[in-house]
Amino acid sequence: MSSKPDAAPKIACLPNGPYYLLVDLTPREAPYLRRSDGSPCATVRGVALCRCGGSANKPFCDGSHGTNGFSDKNTADPAVNRRTNYRGKRITIHDNRALCAHAGFCTERLAAVFRMGKEPWIDPDAASAEAIVDTVKKCPSGALSYSIDGVEHRDQDREPMVTVTAGGPYAVTGAIELLGVAVGDGASSEHYTLCRCGASKNKPFCDGSHWKVGFRDP
Repeated sequence: MSSKPDAAPKIACLPNGPYYLLVDLTPREAPYLRRSDGSPCATVRGVALCRCGGSANKPFCDGSHGTNGFSDKNTADPAVNRRTNYRGKRITIHDNRALCAHAGFCTERLAAVFRMGKEPWIDPDAASAEAIVDTVKKCPSGALSYSIDGVEHRDQDREPMVTVTAGGPYAVTGAIELLGVAVGDGASSEHYTLCRCGASKNKPFCDGSHWKVGFRDP
């Protein structure tokens, strides 16, 4: 088992290219590589992760973004990026639809509260506060959070991890910093989902487009 890096990991989004998961930010000398003056070459350690959806070596980047026309442009409507508060008797549920990755944990686990196709789509009094809290904690994208007695609960205390979900986005937990990217209204920096099918309009974040384009990666 490899030892842990000496600094917290970070994620960089390379222009029209892969995500770069920086796992060791201390420059290390590269073996068997030197400059013309004899000095060693050093670099930080990381791994390139595919986000165009075309790599034949998923989740790793194989350069397909250079030939399939991948663009990292965010084309989402900025007006959708807003948080709505659903106030109940015991709990208030906060929701930003622009961040939703459509994983389905909320609608499948607690359909009485998260009512697909109905308005308002969230009924905070349709289940116990405890059941709602348990369900909101399963939300991978950070679209959902909650407040009790005026205190908002949005993040969890977890070790840094990037999970390659089956047929879906990268689920990031543990407050891995996303370099140079503005987060959404009320978004969590502790957990979020990154598009890896290449089709999201809200790049680099997942917007559920992997369902529409039929992205497959077990």
